[in-house]
Amino acid sequence: IARRPHGNRKLGMIALPTELPADGEPIAHLLLTHGASQPMNSPFFETLVPALLRDGVAVTRFEFSYMVAIRESGKRRPPPRIEKLFPEFLAAVDQLRGEIDPELKMVIGGKSMGGRIASMLADELIADGKISGLVCLGYPFHPPKKPENLRTAHLVGLRTPALFAQGDRDPFGTREDVAGYPLSSAIQVHWVGDGDHDFGPRGKSGFTRKGNIEAAATAIAEFCRSV
Repeated sequence: IARRPHGNRKLGMIALPTELPADGEPIAHLLLTHGASQPMNSPFFETLVPALLRDGVAVTRFEFSYMVAIRESGKRRPPPRIEKLFPEFLAAVDQLRGEIDPELKMVIGGKSMGGRIASMLADELIADGKISGLVCLGYPFHPPKKPENLRTAHLVGLRTPALFAQGDRDPFGTREDVAGYPLSSAIQVHWVGDGDHDFGPRGKSGFTRKGNIEAAATAIAEFCRSV
């Protein structure tokens, strides 16, 4: 697949061309965006996306305009306030929804911050009939070492079917942390064996980062079939 990005000039965001499974029709189409500091072609996504394609999930990746500016200038900068990124995400949903088969299930999601944004917009989008589900990879339940600063209020009443793939040791929300949160029954969690925020395990754990990411891809595909 050619990796020449295309984008929405008005908003400044940029997307990779849609990537399709090699065999057969996709079971769903996942719109996927990045975390606060990594682009859409991060090593994490470069491992995840081929695994998703093998499991039958079509993928479109996109970057927010601030990440495009980082890519073009080479200068790091923090993301804007999360609410300022909502219009770009919604525009990406509308653009992709207009391009794919209307009968094909569309699922939204992202890594860390990208998943948080998707989760905050999911109920609006499912009510409008635009999506069927939500996928969050390494959800930032709280900032590292600040477990009191929770980002879970909107997850208590979430109505959208959701899969959260989360590392056991993720400093943004460990298995022990998450067990104490009153999350919606619409959320199911795939726990990543001994994984950190990028699903990397410790050396003697018996797990590997690649294996953890591929297992998460399989869980996502199973989730997409179920919604």
